[in-house]
Amino acid sequence: MANSQTLASFIWSIADTLRSTYKEKEYGDVILPFTILRRFDCLLEPTRQQVRDAYLDKRDAYSESALDALLKTRSGLTFYCTSEFDLRKLLADPENIRQNLLNYIEGLSPNVRDIFTLFELPKTITKLATKNLLFRVVSQFAAVDLHPDTVSNIEMGTLFEELIRRFSESTDSPGEHFTPREVIRLMVDLLFAPDDDALTTPGVVRSIYDPTAGTGGMLSVADEYLRTLNPQARLSMAGQEINDQSYAICKADMVIKGQEVSAIRNGDTLRDDLHEDRTFNYVLSNPPFGVDWKEIKQDVEDEHLKLGMNGRFGPGLPRVSDGSLLFLLHVLSKLRPVDETATEESKKGGGRAGIVLNGSPLFTGGAGSGESEIRRYVIENDLLEAIVALPTDMFYNTGISTYVWILTNRKAEERKGTVQLIDGSGFWEKMPKSLGSKRKTLSEGHIADIVKLYGEYADADPEVSKVLRNENFGYRAITVERPLRLNFSVAPERVEVALSQKALEKLPEETLTALRAALATLDDMGKVWKDRDDFIAELTPAVLKPVKLSTPQFKALWQGLSERDETASVCTDRKGTPEADGDLRDTENVPLTEDVDEYFAREVLPFAPDAWIDRSKTKIGYEIPFTRLFYKYVEPRSLEEIDADLENVLGRIRARLARLEEVSA
Repeated sequence: MANSQTLASFIWSIADTLRSTYKEKEYGDVILPFTILRRFDCLLEPTRQQVRDAYLDKRDAYSESALDALLKTRSGLTFYCTSEFDLRKLLADPENIRQNLLNYIEGLSPNVRDIFTLFELPKTITKLATKNLLFRVVSQFAAVDLHPDTVSNIEMGTLFEELIRRFSESTDSPGEHFTPREVIRLMVDLLFAPDDDALTTPGVVRSIYDPTAGTGGMLSVADEYLRTLNPQARLSMAGQEINDQSYAICKADMVIKGQEVSAIRNGDTLRDDLHEDRTFNYVLSNPPFGVDWKEIKQDVEDEHLKLGMNGRFGPGLPRVSDGSLLFLLHVLSKLRPVDETATEESKKGGGRAGIVLNGSPLFTGGAGSGESEIRRYVIENDLLEAIVALPTDMFYNTGISTYVWILTNRKAEERKGTVQLIDGSGFWEKMPKSLGSKRKTLSEGHIADIVKLYGEYADADPEVSKVLRNENFGYRAITVERPLRLNFSVAPERVEVALSQKALEKLPEETLTALRAALATLDDMGKVWKDRDDFIAELTPAVLKPVKLSTPQFKALWQGLSERDETASVCTDRKGTPEADGDLRDTENVPLTEDVDEYFAREVLPFAPDAWIDRSKTKIGYEIPFTRLFYKYVEPRSLEEIDADLENVLGRIRARLARLEEVSA
């Protein structure tokens, strides 16, 4: 029974009891909390009576906190239960099993009781009792031996993960609860790869955090990796999760593995960092793709404005429709800082992070936008180590392209000032059976190949791995101006266009009549003025004397009488400086690695000799053109091949039409 897969199948078979009452996607609502309860039941068994006796003896004499500490000491665990019942005792009183089971749950210490509250187990118990199923379910779980002498913490963790996986795959949207295990394995391998030597030290202690913990899969895989590498190592795990049930599962998984349950928190990470006072050696995260942050907009903006670079969101804010880069900034804020004064390597600190994002954070937002400013902060501060493109169709609820970003505030010397891009989109095998949108998977070999490319760094195959300097991702967005050139006429059709402008359309009728008459005095057989100053010099006495117009109205008038004309004189301001034509304004992105003036002379002036750069509008931007960097040109087929294919298709159509004619005849 200790085999986790076999045990998981046995526990899941209890679902047969539920078929008439629950849908398959709801089985986990019963099986998961009862599995947790049975594990707790077995863990608490050796010290149950000592805890009960201490509770009855000291509950009136001790403060709540002192009693809590005493009972944890008596239980020898991070939690306890003060109820007189356990699952086997419940079976002795079938008539009162519902009330007694609720009493049992109520007796659990507060730090684990909320697991069952968030699972809505009291509601489930009532439903099972109403359908006369409660006794059968309790008796079946009471028969499962989940004692730590039979099922170790590691085996129990694997068992629980298997149940979570089955539960997730049976729901309508598995991706909301579960990140594919092989994706997590890849992330963990990339995260720990540079530190493998340090992690093999006996008794080494490291911390890891997941701000979007879900059901705890990333934390579990990281723990498994480290235990396999070094059984004497200890990984302190922390996390935060917004979804109540996912949080309950994650917290239960941590309890099962003997972790400190208080480090798993329930809440919105972006709105309220519940680990505000902590940083970590490692951070892993798979935040929701493309989810808006409209509901927490005020909280995020307040932190951005009030705390600036002392807060999480100082570098910038992305558009409200996609909060991915907010999670990235949060992840960076949780990396353990580097101690530049430390002389010993082991004490220098620093942290590493892996986060899964869709393609949007790579390039969305032009120079000066929130997204670009966040990328600028990350790259200019040398915090981005590598990005790995995953195959499409890897996740349960989306088939889009996804990328693993590896971030660190303490790069290896040879990686400083660079970013490695790995195209892992071709490393996959087809799944025997699709699960939602997930049709592909990474094998152990694929993971090893990608990690090998990462380890080879500059020596890796350039077809699938590229190392670029940080500045290669930056550019200057320059504003290119062209001079304003206008001609002017008082032809009747232009007059009507001018008078229809907003500044003039509400003039009294008598004023409009006087204005038309004044303009008619300038109509000299279709004369066209090609110099603005000359035209205004004639327009002013002709119009302003007989008609009273305000300065804005007069400006609207002469603008309405104008048309663009490349042969006209350049319009200048009072200082003689050429005015820019807004309609001809353009922008050019000049790589940071190139001189702006040289670029301008080569790419702009040959086509627009009168253009200039408005340097006051120049902005720095950053983007990561991943797809473009790995683009492979595919030569189109020859016309002969295409014609041959068309002829084959047409031939088949002719043959079918001939058969139809024969049948009709």
